[in-house]
Amino acid sequence: MNKIFTKLGLTSLALLPSLAMAAPAVADKADNAFMMICTALVLFMSIPGIALFYGGLIRGKNVLSMLTQVAVTFSLVCVLWMVYGYSLAFSEGNAFFGGFGWAMLKNIQLTAVMGSFYQYIHVAFQASFACITVGLIVGAIAERIRFSAVLIFVGVWLTLAYLPIAHMVWAGGFLAQDGALDFAGGTVVHINAAVAGLVGAYLVGKRAGFGKEAFKPHNLPMVFTGTAILYVGWFGFNAGSASAANEIAALAFLNTVVATAGAVLSWTFGEWAVRGKPSLLGACSGFIAGLVAITPACGYVGVGGALIIGLVGGLAGLWGVTTLKKWLRVDDPCDVFGVHGVCGIVGCILTGVFASSSLGGVGYAEGVTMGHQVWVQLFSVGLTIVWSGVVAFIGFKLADLIVGLRVPEEHEREGLDVNSHGENAYNQ
Repeated sequence: MNKIFTKLGLTSLALLPSLAMAAPAVADKADNAFMMICTALVLFMSIPGIALFYGGLIRGKNVLSMLTQVAVTFSLVCVLWMVYGYSLAFSEGNAFFGGFGWAMLKNIQLTAVMGSFYQYIHVAFQASFACITVGLIVGAIAERIRFSAVLIFVGVWLTLAYLPIAHMVWAGGFLAQDGALDFAGGTVVHINAAVAGLVGAYLVGKRAGFGKEAFKPHNLPMVFTGTAILYVGWFGFNAGSASAANEIAALAFLNTVVATAGAVLSWTFGEWAVRGKPSLLGACSGFIAGLVAITPACGYVGVGGALIIGLVGGLAGLWGVTTLKKWLRVDDPCDVFGVHGVCGIVGCILTGVFASSSLGGVGYAEGVTMGHQVWVQLFSVGLTIVWSGVVAFIGFKLADLIVGLRVPEEHEREGLDVNSHGENAYNQ
């Protein structure tokens, strides 16, 4: 299978929408069932996985605001995806955007197939990726942003950042034509979201009292629960990106297990060496770091390569949330950039290394060397950073002009739950 088009389950440039509905005439029932289960697992990652993980990381007076932001942005993305998002990301167009031929899912017949499963399932599967990507961003701007500003930003950023990057990587666009490898979302999901979150964290500013008061996670058991849900759901994320219940799905599944375990160990022992004690929060962070790092590589590398990516990813994530975060002087409450950004970059680059057949991977395209593939990976990372960063700046600035980015300081200190949503998470 051509790696560039794995996401669509097609074998060549024949993925173009005008041809996608023509082959094969009958979908494979096993692949249909597999992809529906994978889609449900990815949806489970957002609601409740991301919601609980982020909710536990922030202070108790803002936990409901986080859950509300995740739930409502999830729903907003779902609607926009069906109206025009899927079409702009996956229909025939140019190197950067699709067209409007599938807007409101028109021209997609009930029996249309994408690869070996029904195209409607492909619509839902890709919607789940868009939803969780937006959900990741809100962790970087938590505890001080207006709810209305979040919704405005999401509409802008989804349209101008997520959709074109998804098209460029997974629908035969610019980066796919360049040969970029991203099996399940290193650039499209993790780096894309992390850069947007970093830009937002700078523009919205630091929380009141940041650096002077202790801002600790209010509920670590909630963090652990969210982590466990994310871990299970991630198998839908990675294995499902094979677009069939086949040997590549099996490889992605196993690599996800191995890399994540390696990252948990490297983060835990690294933290133990530096801080003197291993923590539950560190172990949970290690899970996410390993999952993120292996995401772009899981269907391309061998098990040994996956283990190395996981071990490196764990240490890279630990560095990202400690040293790098201090260098950047940013208030990112849920360490979106430190984990998703840093580990996404590491995973994308190492994909170019360990995809080599000499290192146990599935091999490069004909005529491609390791050096060239690593360069392509670096270019795709750089383009994603610049594209997402510029669009995020525009999106947050528009939200600031329309409604203002930040809640009043007195509301922030009292808590967003009661002031923005009229509720309390913990009533005595």
